[in-house]
Amino acid sequence: MPITARVPPGRAGRIWLRRRLATARRGRDQLDRKLRILQPEVQRQRIRAARSHEEWERACAEVRRWTTRAALVSGQDGFRHAAARHPADVQLRWATSMGVSYPAGASLTTTPEPGAVVDNAAVAPALEATRVALLAGVQAATADEAVRRIEAEIDVTRRRLHALDKRWLPWLDAELARLELALEQAEHEDGVRLRGVVGAPAGGTQASGRGPADRRRSR
Repeated sequence: MPITARVPPGRAGRIWLRRRLATARRGRDQLDRKLRILQPEVQRQRIRAARSHEEWERACAEVRRWTTRAALVSGQDGFRHAAARHPADVQLRWATSMGVSYPAGASLTTTPEPGAVVDNAAVAPALEATRVALLAGVQAATADEAVRRIEAEIDVTRRRLHALDKRWLPWLDAELARLELALEQAEHEDGVRLRGVVGAPAGGTQASGRGPADRRRSR
């Protein structure tokens, strides 16, 4: 819980609490808005991830089909001669939502091998199928990473919102109510003392209750 000793005493404490209460309420509204934006976004990314995995599975099945045909015709030598000598280059496309950066897509660049000549009609389709499967795998991986990052941010946002709702805001409200009551009581007591001072006798000469005229009549 927050430390009550941090609250300044008196009217300064009331200003301190009101400012922090207003800041906490604005922060709570921002966190709630962030959740309302990120939750639909993570749903979209989950759908994207599911579709990407389906495409990857179909692409892998196509690779298996063509590589089997190519292997039946020319064996492993055909793959060795047609294999790329340079690694593929992957470029990621990034997006940002409510301060969360995540990969929104990817592109793949492969370097062709001009000297690779293979006497096997199935090798070229197998290479193209492999390229498509590689890109599908990269797309699936970026979708999974996008889901992971947004879900992590949603989890952090929910914890912060819970802390505001269950701890910080109730404490500020309770402290402000307590301080308002204490200030009201102090102002009331000051008013009572002031009225007592204003209504008190000025000289105190009427202590005996008899003035000069009363004394002359008694003679």
